[in-house]
Amino acid sequence: MTTMQSEVYEAFRSIDVPEDKAVKAAAALSKRDDDVGTLKSDMNLLKWMMGFVLAFQIGIFVKLFIH
Repeated sequence: MTTMQSEVYEAFRSIDVPEDKAVKAAAALSKRDDDVGTLKSDMNLLKWMMGFVLAFQIGIFVKLFIH
C-alpha cells in the first residue's frame, strides 16, 4: 500500500469500518487519484494546444491588416 492508501485505510479502521471495506475504499480512492493525475496532464496538453492555436490565429489576423 502507498502512503495515501495506508492513511485512508487507518482512518476507516479508526471509525470501526470492517477491514475488507476499508481496503476497498482505500484502493478506490487511490484509483481516483490516478485518474485525476491523468486528467491534469491531459488538460495541460490541451492548454498548450489552445495557446498555440490562439497565437497562430492572432498572427494571421495581424498579417491581414498589417502587411
